[in-house]
Amino acid sequence: MGGKKKDVKEKPLDKMTVKELREIALQIEGLVGVHGMNKPELLEVIKEVRGITDSPKAKTGASTKEIKSKLKGLKTKRQEALAARDKTLATRFRRQISKLKKKTRRAA
Repeated sequence: MGGKKKDVKEKPLDKMTVKELREIALQIEGLVGVHGMNKPELLEVIKEVRGITDSPKAKTGASTKEIKSKLKGLKTKRQEALAARDKTLATRFRRQISKLKKKTRRAA
């Protein structure tokens, strides 16, 4: 069997384990205390040496204010549906409210 190695692509730094990051950091000259560093510190140092800059991810979707205003409207509609004894409509509104609440948690 041939012992040819394929050209292995390095996986993204964020996906690497601390052990893998330490191996990379040990190859950097002048870096001291690699084994005492945690993952965020190792990532920061390695990215700095490699010249990788992190751009903050832009939040997508609606803002929490918009979502909360929709929530208020749905809650009043649900109360009206309950007062009119329309259980199916009230259930629909309850589910929509639940989905929007989850969105606000993600957007925060």
